[in-house]
Amino acid sequence: MKLSVIIPVYRVEATLDRCVESVLSQNINDMEVILVDDGSDDACPVLCNQWQEKDKRVSVIHKRNGGLSDARNVGLKKATGEYLTFVDSDDYLEPGTYSQVLPLMDNCDIVEFPVEKSVNGEKIDSLDLQERTYGNMKDYWINEEVYDHCYAWNKIYRRELFDGIKFPVGRVFEDIHTLRRLLLNAKCVKTTTKGKYHYCMNEKGITATAKGPELEMLLDAHLAALKHWYTPAYYMRILNTQMDVYELTGKAPMLRFRYISPLASGLSLLLRIKALAQDILGIKGICILNKAIHNTTANRS
Repeated sequence: MKLSVIIPVYRVEATLDRCVESVLSQNINDMEVILVDDGSDDACPVLCNQWQEKDKRVSVIHKRNGGLSDARNVGLKKATGEYLTFVDSDDYLEPGTYSQVLPLMDNCDIVEFPVEKSVNGEKIDSLDLQERTYGNMKDYWINEEVYDHCYAWNKIYRRELFDGIKFPVGRVFEDIHTLRRLLLNAKCVKTTTKGKYHYCMNEKGITATAKGPELEMLLDAHLAALKHWYTPAYYMRILNTQMDVYELTGKAPMLRFRYISPLASGLSLLLRIKALAQDILGIKGICILNKAIHNTTANRS
């Protein structure tokens, strides 16, 4: 039951040791830890080599900078485990996470475990899960609202799921694209209360600072998923993103119009109002209205 852990490394000399130590102390002997130095120009290449010398489970790949997706793909090529997972090098794991989660992989393709989010060491949010098993990927995507936590790093995967699948290079919100494709091959997904991934949020990271072009990539990822797993509530969630993209770029809407009954299940009061407005005005109309409201509010302030 060998586990491959892929850790992309780039300009994280202050947090790399904490990350690697948390992985190596998971009480998993049959494990390989692949550090992918993505052309880091700080002390990370040296630190990676030191870990390789200290622990035989660690191997290092030094490469030119190609971004997070490229580093993960390089790690995937080297991985030999029956199962694999990812860790971002500024994050770390709760002790015993993998030893608790790995046994759940029996007859399963993906297991997702909880997340604690922090900024500068202070907890700000968490992703709490229940013990559930999904044989229907639409149920997992929609009912678990996994589209809001498609993170690559709080999941363990059966290695063969990645056959023919890579992380898209040059895109942001790449995890949404990748998880969607993995789920199309999956037959069983589990969520669990066991373990914990500590996500150390970067206030200057792409999620916090996304502008129009980045949100276009987010919208594109959700539009691809909508083709497989449509519900009115998910459509309305994507409409919100489309409105943001239009406000920031002014480009013609990418989301195709669907009539959404304001009485459809799963809609909050606000989404029922937006659904009615969309049905009357159309997608471009509601985008224009939303932009005008925001401009008016900004001018008043």
